[in-house]
Amino acid sequence: MRRKMLWLLVVLFCAAWSSYAQEADPLLARDWSLVNDYIIQLQRGNVERLGATAFDLIISDIAIAGSSRERIEALRQSAGGSKLIVAYMSIGQAARFQYYWKPEWRREDGTWPEWAVEFDATWANDVWVQYWHPGWQDIILTGPDAYIDRIIDQGFDGVLLDRVDAAWYFESQGRESAYQEMADFVTAIANHARERSPNFGIFTINGEDIGMRFRDEGYLETVTGVLVEDLYYGYPTDNVASPADWTAEREAMLDEWVAADRLVLTVDYTRFDDQIDDAYARSAARGYIPYVSSRSLSRLFIHEGHEPD
Repeated sequence: MRRKMLWLLVVLFCAAWSSYAQEADPLLARDWSLVNDYIIQLQRGNVERLGATAFDLIISDIAIAGSSRERIEALRQSAGGSKLIVAYMSIGQAARFQYYWKPEWRREDGTWPEWAVEFDATWANDVWVQYWHPGWQDIILTGPDAYIDRIIDQGFDGVLLDRVDAAWYFESQGRESAYQEMADFVTAIANHARERSPNFGIFTINGEDIGMRFRDEGYLETVTGVLVEDLYYGYPTDNVASPADWTAEREAMLDEWVAADRLVLTVDYTRFDDQIDDAYARSAARGYIPYVSSRSLSRLFIHEGHEPD
């Protein structure tokens, strides 16, 4: 009897402490399942304008925080309602305008770091990187000034990992371990972040195929969700419907993400009203969370009939 009473007291104490901890630190109470609309604006994000909206989730560049964690906290509890705030970070490419890129690094004179491979053919400021290389992982994850720690220190609720498709890029060049190494990298980032910030959100841009390859290894349980581009409009050209077979192949994978209770965010690139309506309707019908924007992701769009609630 005494053991039962003691066990009951322990259970009651743990429940009370959990409730107190969530009240003391609202970050512990992050509930990603409540997200039913979102916006992604990676350039020229304005805290006041975004805060006035009713979006549940805001994805922006770390620069939106300025030099003050309080800006993110104010945005989280802003006039438009409570929000979850996610920061963008590329892990498959390096951006030469980022804080970690040293101006003396030049490809032509051999001063590039070992992990830098070549320029992206489309985005001139971006460089493909060997994301498995300790030097690159030091910048993103393990170093004293790691990018993920900067994001956590600024008070963000999660991170959006870009260029996970570097796994496809390197596998196509003959690196058989490329997908496994990307899955391991994403998992390591998630584990580190959640040790510091409970319930921290982990999203990837595209890479839905990684979830299928490593489903049995727990990858889908590790990530919070995926943001997919051009699902219905924008591939290969903005304002044009994406190929039907290409869309269907992706939907088949994304439906499995939804079945696993992961968030699927879509962003299509079109300016035509009928295409905007169609993108929202098709995404919502499959349990995805839609948004339509311009390719630059530099503007705040609220489309008539699809306002956030």
